Amino acid sequence: MTTVRLTTAQALVRFLANQYSERDGQQQRLIPGVWGIFGHGNVAGIGQALLQAATTGEADLPYYLARNEQGMVHASVAYAKMRDRLAVFACTASTGPGSTNMITGAALATTNRLPVLLLPSDMFATRAADPVLQQLEDTRGGDVTVNDTFRAVSKYFDRISRPEQLIPAALAAMRVLTDPVETGAVTLALPQDVQAEAHDWPIEFFRRRIWHVGRPVPEPAAVERAVALLRNAKKPLIVAGGGAVYSGAETVLRAFAEGTGIPVADTHAGKGAVPWDHPYAVGGIGSTGSYAANELAREADVVLGIGTRYSDFTTASHTVFANPDVTFVNLNVARLDAVKHSAEPLVADARLGIQALAAALTDWEVAPEYRRHTRQLIARTREIEEACFTVGHGPLPAQTEVLGALNDVLDDRAVVINAAGSMPGDLQQLWRARDPKAYHVEYAYSCMGYEVAAGVGAKMADPTREVVVLVGDGSYLMMAQEIVTMVSEGLKVIIVLVQNHGFASIGALSESLGSQRFGTKYRYRDGDSGQLDGEILPVDLAANASSLGADVLHATTVEEFRAAMEKAKAATRTTVVHVETDLYGPNPPGHGWWDVPVSQSSALESTQTAYTTYAAHKQAQRHYL
Repeated sequence: MTTVRLTTAQALVRFLANQYSERDGQQQRLIPGVWGIFGHGNVAGIGQALLQAATTGEADLPYYLARNEQGMVHASVAYAKMRDRLAVFACTASTGPGSTNMITGAALATTNRLPVLLLPSDMFATRAADPVLQQLEDTRGGDVTVNDTFRAVSKYFDRISRPEQLIPAALAAMRVLTDPVETGAVTLALPQDVQAEAHDWPIEFFRRRIWHVGRPVPEPAAVERAVALLRNAKKPLIVAGGGAVYSGAETVLRAFAEGTGIPVADTHAGKGAVPWDHPYAVGGIGSTGSYAANELAREADVVLGIGTRYSDFTTASHTVFANPDVTFVNLNVARLDAVKHSAEPLVADARLGIQALAAALTDWEVAPEYRRHTRQLIARTREIEEACFTVGHGPLPAQTEVLGALNDVLDDRAVVINAAGSMPGDLQQLWRARDPKAYHVEYAYSCMGYEVAAGVGAKMADPTREVVVLVGDGSYLMMAQEIVTMVSEGLKVIIVLVQNHGFASIGALSESLGSQRFGTKYRYRDGDSGQLDGEILPVDLAANASSLGADVLHATTVEEFRAAMEKAKAATRTTVVHVETDLYGPNPPGHGWWDVPVSQSSALESTQTAYTTYAAHKQAQRHYL
């Protein structure tokens, strides 16, 4: 057996550079590069290996410098999302806090079923210098390190305590990263001494490997059962989730809706699978869903879920599907999701599953009255949207007016990124996506701080698209550092920084739950009340963005915002468009409910009133059995 002597880190770099994924005959690099921040623990291991690879040309694995470890995981996840999970970055971090900073990103990746390879540095495997700087000493055992916290948020975890352990662990990591069912965060914890330890590696370990991402074929009997339910449906509804996008099922889904007349609602991850102006597109569904989608959901007798995991926002906390006889048919590559809500499961690739259903239903469609009903609901929804876009609020504009202007000035291929705050709810109702990659809202983990970092990953994944980050001041203050990365990498991203001096979403939620927006405004502490309800803080976020290297434009009205966006589109550098909006809305009208418990016992009248409302909503909540 021919071998080559390399350190563990050098072997890992060479291995990663030779991994490829393939689907439908198209191959691409599985690991296009490595994000990292170096410190003790990885600077002499992975850092040296990446330097050696770049200097000698022995491995093609580019290195990218991030400014925050959580941010680099977010950038990697956004890249994978844009690439339909067929390409994924690796992330290396130093021992201790550098590595644990990646845990939130790992949780986000796994919750969203998006792949990322994490390489946290670990303590000495030999324990020669024990305890070392930043080491957690655990009285339960000497083999416990802070990196064990990755186990709960990773789809695969391994600690490489001997060089030769890398071979089975690396292969297992690639298997999970390329599995549509199991994918998520994959963590290989690398003790710092093992990274630098040399070993004689079999040359075959470094051969070019192609990981084939298959399309599971639907079982004929399962198709028959699903078709039987759909044939008997009078008011069916499709709920399209992220799986419809990742499988590239957009074209067949649109044709299926047209042929059968079944309207299509979408989740955040599924928006754009059917263009917003398609005759059977009824918009977002659930807690912040559209009028049309939620009205149809309340009447639906059969719900065909395609690639959705049915979060509580999708089901409006188990209230939106209100028909007492509603039945679910779930087409999903993962059985976990296919069987939810006592559904008839159709475990298969979304595209192949839709094709199988369409082939069996060529002689069936909904009644003409149902098609007319759908069109009427869509027309009413458009009226609601236009009212939000043209509300004429003052003196500060409403956030909905800003979104209306954005809808107008951006083309169909522009990517809009958001994750948290009041904007996801507004966007689900109001954003008009015609392209499956145009709507990039992370709402499985809804992580504040995702947006700016995700802009980096999305732009790297497709430099031909305009990438627009929508971020409120709350999320911006959580994590804006990757603006520096945009600048250093020469990436042109537009950041729309919406400042309303508080947490608009959680403030409105607090008010609705009787908690009076407590602790949700950016204010001085008042000397009389002792609460944070004094004057507005003199925070200049635009100046902060400028100091990080971005160009900054200001807008105080919707008209000025439109003009600023045109300038930002024409720019060649990362540009921040700063606009202030009213913290108190108005927001789009609500058509759904979200279960957030209210105190059953309270001395506050506002909480008592809120509990009465909450208890009434709970009456509509049910299990789908």
